[in-house]
Amino acid sequence: MSSHPSNGSSSPLTSLSLRLLMQGKEVGSIIGKGGEVVRRFREESRARINISAGTTPDRVVTVQGTTDATANAFRLIADKLSETQAAGGASGLTLRLIVPASQCGSIIGKGGGKIKELRDETGASIQVAKEMLPSSTDRTVTLAGSVDEVCHCVQLIGYIMLESPPKGANIPYEPNNTGSPFGAGNFGPNNGNFGGNFNNTPNFGGGRGNFGGAQGLLGSPNRGGPGGFGTGANNMPLGNSALSGFLRGLGNLTGGSGGAEALAALAGRLNNSGDLQAREGTTTHEMKVPNEQVGAVIGKGGAKIAEIRAATGAMVTISKFVEGSEDAAKQERTITIKGSADQVALAIYLINNR
Repeated sequence: MSSHPSNGSSSPLTSLSLRLLMQGKEVGSIIGKGGEVVRRFREESRARINISAGTTPDRVVTVQGTTDATANAFRLIADKLSETQAAGGASGLTLRLIVPASQCGSIIGKGGGKIKELRDETGASIQVAKEMLPSSTDRTVTLAGSVDEVCHCVQLIGYIMLESPPKGANIPYEPNNTGSPFGAGNFGPNNGNFGGNFNNTPNFGGGRGNFGGAQGLLGSPNRGGPGGFGTGANNMPLGNSALSGFLRGLGNLTGGSGGAEALAALAGRLNNSGDLQAREGTTTHEMKVPNEQVGAVIGKGGAKIAEIRAATGAMVTISKFVEGSEDAAKQERTITIKGSADQVALAIYLINNR
């Protein structure tokens, strides 16, 4: 567990933060009765170990500290997980890391060269998920093998992540979210997500629609308006100047925390003409949406999906409805989003809120 990457650029005292995705039973074994196990792990490793709250099947375990402290904490966690998984009949250890999509390319490497190198050096199986986790720009990297193999692989991946920081805005995966980077709750007491009773403050407006203005996608910058990106009764398009103001306003409103910080960062990526600047590299994300909800994303005459494309710069396509399906009511449609990590993140956010 002490070997460093070939260039030796990462010090044992470098600060590192890694996240794990676990199931409830696995988390329970890490916490222990009255939290005794996780307390012991913190003391022995000298790393910070935080576990997301909630009752969802998935929980996020974040390990932070020096590279040595993080490695020590992962070894303790891996030993405990191996015991728990063995009790369930599994052989070896399977562990899921949560990694920003913009860093996954560094783990895979050109032509898959880096991931092959990691497999050869550690003996662990490594699988990088193609799709992002819901309402986020994160993917899972699943490692499997013996405890030693997996821990060695985690350490090397940690070094790669230190040497290749995430690019663009990142919306972290939060299991408690049910449709947007801000979770399920409305920011206002009335009908729309982030809607009602902002008393027509700039970029939010009042009324019933998502994000404020009476029925629009982003509403009006000054008052409720009937159309997406609308400017009131005349429904003149505002383009991304309204989007920029909305993102910055939302980041400020929430104190720049969580998803709001990421969206505020996206606002800073708008260029002088109001378009979201594309970074190098293209990522693809697929979302499954019930057929009965697709209309809300498309809008009358395709107006809403056109707005989302214009606002984000992402390529957004929706699979066709299969006629004659035996269970048409339950049929799901696939929304495919392609673009930079920034563009995809914002498109996911806007689609979820439709």
